[in-house]
Amino acid sequence: MSELKKIREIKNLTQEELAQKSGLSVRTIQRIEAGMQPKGYTLKTLAKNLDVPEKDLCIPEIIVEQEIKVEEVYLVKADDKSANFGLIKIINLSSLPLSWFPVANFIPPLLIMIFTKEKSRITKQIISLQIFLAIVCPVIFMIVVLLKLGSPFVMITMVLLVLANIYIILRNAYEIDKKNNLYYKLNFSFL
Repeated sequence: MSELKKIREIKNLTQEELAQKSGLSVRTIQRIEAGMQPKGYTLKTLAKNLDVPEKDLCIPEIIVEQEIKVEEVYLVKADDKSANFGLIKIINLSSLPLSWFPVANFIPPLLIMIFTKEKSRITKQIISLQIFLAIVCPVIFMIVVLLKLGSPFVMITMVLLVLANIYIILRNAYEIDKKNNLYYKLNFSFL
């Protein structure tokens, strides 16, 4: 409940009575009671006509911040509800056949995304993660080769990179099933 509404009800005034007394429109009072912050002339006029300090009519900043955070969470969930999580899981798992060849592991999910038009936030994160791995894995491999640590070490590095990619894909698939979200994701997107 807004501060204005509380004070108005304590003073036993209707919105129309307060509007007439203050010279403000009923619509302005309704907006303030709905959450709009009164400022300037409106704030002074309401404080004067209700015989309260101006600060009593202001919404505490903490409450405003909490409302914004709740809205952000709602927007994310609304985006998730419109997503087809079965298809997203298939897009994620489509990287598995080429997980041994990290340079091309993002191509199957990208093609599926394009043809099915499933361009949700999660799908873009899946493809961005695979593009990132397509860049990082060859760099790590080349560093190991250039260090000339021997062919057994090069082979172990190749196997570990492939296993890491498989684990990331499978862990994200599990998380999509359970929580409709990704476990491994980037703070940025290539798409």
